[in-house]
Amino acid sequence: QVQLVESGGGLVQAGGSPRLSCAASGRTFSTYTMAWFRQAPGKEREFVATINWSGGGTSYSDSVKGRFTITRDNAVNTVYLQMNSLKPEDTAVYYCAGGLVFTREARGYGYWGQGTQVTVSS
Repeated sequence: QVQLVESGGGLVQAGGSPRLSCAASGRTFSTYTMAWFRQAPGKEREFVATINWSGGGTSYSDSVKGRFTITRDNAVNTVYLQMNSLKPEDTAVYYCAGGLVFTREARGYGYWGQGTQVTVSS
């Protein structure tokens, strides 16, 4: 069992660079692929970024590629999402997810956090 808790969201001005964190419980964190998804009001949940168990493999959505960076520190059971050059359209609830498959599909992740709101003001 893995429990995920996100932090780092809030109100940010356009162009800002906040960092989200996702702390995981459980001793098997280092074996999981971790990912970030987001859901804006009235829209479906969408893939943002994923990182494999070692941190050596990553994948990003086209909308955030070059602006966001996903990393992980297995020593402290935490995955991060560094967000740069934020835009108002990045406003959403951001969810951390964990699974055993390196995929961009939400159905591939069995563990989810409760989400953290990121609001970007113009």
